Amino acid sequence: MALIVQKYGGSSVADAESIKRVARRVVETKKKGNSVAVVVSAMGDTTDDLIDQALSIDSNPPEREMDMLMTAGERISMSLLAMAIHAEGASAHSFTGQQAGFFTDARYGAAHIKSVKPDRVKHALDEGDVAIVAGFQGINANGDATTLGRGGSDTSAVALAVALDADVCEIYTDVDGIFTADPRIVPTARRIPYIDYESILEMAACGSKVLALRCVEYAQRFKMPLHVRSSFSHRPGTLVVPNGVDPRTLPNLD
Repeated sequence: MALIVQKYGGSSVADAESIKRVARRVVETKKKGNSVAVVVSAMGDTTDDLIDQALSIDSNPPEREMDMLMTAGERISMSLLAMAIHAEGASAHSFTGQQAGFFTDARYGAAHIKSVKPDRVKHALDEGDVAIVAGFQGINANGDATTLGRGGSDTSAVALAVALDADVCEIYTDVDGIFTADPRIVPTARRIPYIDYESILEMAACGSKVLALRCVEYAQRFKMPLHVRSSFSHRPGTLVVPNGVDPRTLPNLD
């Protein structure tokens, strides 16, 4: 049995039907005998909508209040996904970044993770439940909510996978892995089945948006394998692994 952390981005949980599809996928992974923790982003354009609402009220809103507002999107996603998993006949518990033990520095809007102490997440997994964690957020030493900035949910997922000593961190998006170019723009782009951290960091530095730079750096530091996949298909995706690791030894690659 493997311990798998799955991360689903905003396009994967954009509406109720998408959330139901994700729930089926999570339950399917669970039924294969795996323990599953899930990190979710806000639904679709929720974060942008919240920013627009804030700016319509105050053109220069306080950073602390913006972070408090921004955490709302992921809370909605995590709750709805827990309900959808329950509707599929499985048990799930959702946790905010604070409840999941994400401790950050005090920088609002671009906080860095200082430590992750996922005691409640571990307890849920030990009870046989799916643990769902709101990505992109944590808590600082003052007890205030913080957000992690661009690509924050990817970083949350990797940090959680490291803290749980997971076997793999699956990053679900709207493309079938990492390609030689953006397949939505270049139809002849080829999927890359395996890639090492150094290569993907170079791609991210050059503007590739598949994985956030901080997410890959975190994975590299702790040698956490990443599996970039599409939530809209069951194609193999792309494995990001340390040099010398045989990708075939990683779990749940079908």
